[in-house]
Amino acid sequence: MALISAVLEILQRPATGDVMYELMRLMAPIWVAVLVGILVGWAWKPKWANLNVDFLDNNPNKGESANKSVMLLFPQLASPIPSLSSLKQQLPSWIFDFTAFDKDNSTSPSVSCPDNYSLSKSENEKSSVVNVDDLRHLHKLVEEKDEGPAWIKMMDKSISGMSYQAWRRDPEIGPPQYRSRTIYEDATPETLRDFFWDDEFRSKWDDMLIHSETLEECPNTGTMVVQWVRKFPFFCSDREYIVGRRIWESARTYYCITKGVPCSSVPRRSKPRRVDLYYSSWCIRAAESKRDGRLTACEVILFHHEDMGIPWEIAKLGIRQGMWGAVKKIDPGLRAYQKYRASGHSLSRSALMAQINTKVSVDTLDDEEEESPDSMCCGTSEIEDVVSEAGKKASSGRGIPKMLVFGGAVALACTLDRGLLTKAVIFGFARRFAKLG
Repeated sequence: MALISAVLEILQRPATGDVMYELMRLMAPIWVAVLVGILVGWAWKPKWANLNVDFLDNNPNKGESANKSVMLLFPQLASPIPSLSSLKQQLPSWIFDFTAFDKDNSTSPSVSCPDNYSLSKSENEKSSVVNVDDLRHLHKLVEEKDEGPAWIKMMDKSISGMSYQAWRRDPEIGPPQYRSRTIYEDATPETLRDFFWDDEFRSKWDDMLIHSETLEECPNTGTMVVQWVRKFPFFCSDREYIVGRRIWESARTYYCITKGVPCSSVPRRSKPRRVDLYYSSWCIRAAESKRDGRLTACEVILFHHEDMGIPWEIAKLGIRQGMWGAVKKIDPGLRAYQKYRASGHSLSRSALMAQINTKVSVDTLDDEEEESPDSMCCGTSEIEDVVSEAGKKASSGRGIPKMLVFGGAVALACTLDRGLLTKAVIFGFARRFAKLG
């Protein structure tokens, strides 16, 4: 109605020149939004819009690897319209990062299963998907001895039965890192350990998980390699994770480690896109209840970072906006899981694997860390390797043309009338983000 009223007001002007000038000024932002929408829409075109190289070359002697190499070197062959493809080369590469292609890893994970496992057998640990170096890294994070950047507090919220605090920091290399501390009332460490490991039950409370499958497992150490496919917002394709995970236990304190691992046995696909740099690990231990001070509550300290393949500044905005909404779903899921277990249902395979833990002494870890303070560089070097391999495609967001950012905001504001992102948030973010360029 506002647009119609503006047009009628313009047509009532006496001079033809004034009418044409006002109409052009009115239509210019709309055409800019349309053009930006076309460019963004072409960047995220569906798979059927691509011109497959197999169609151009029917030589049966050329395998899939050759086709992938051609697509990698000549992305313009992905489209039957050269003029639109040439625009891709002139725009920032992160726009097209959502339809990613990646090289297959040459090595598959080997889950070692030593019969008599102990911390002293470091040679066995080195060959494991998740090893003692990962344990030392998590222990240092929990004890705040990792010597990383300072944590910036983001959030402090609570509901009945749960309190939540979150921090963020930006390392020199790699994506933003997040730390959270959650207190769950009336819960035991063992219940939460099984709850977070139970992929079968997770699908009942985590609506982002659309597929999970166990690829490998070791019944001696409890090490697992699992595949997840997680649903992302409408403007991103779904993401695939190949995750190695394992649990250590020290006097009812559980160190649960999950991280991305290479896996050539599962071929890469254009959709869902595989996330290589992924780290999400937590420490679970008993805590004092905020109600009466007794040890009837449970504390979960989580450390998380991942390279989702989108600009990190945009990722930080999305995480900040959606973090509390996602966290609030965990507590109802936990209470449903407690009732599920109390009713006598049999444990799933992943929950049974969660109960296979490697015993460890925290005092031993502290002594080893004092003797070799540089042993914890593995966390940073892993990030360096993955970021370097990816060519640092997901940059921090700096250097993006301001007009492109603002034009994208115009397109979103003109197409979204309601939903998670309001027009005020879109334009406010565009102004602040453009200042970084």
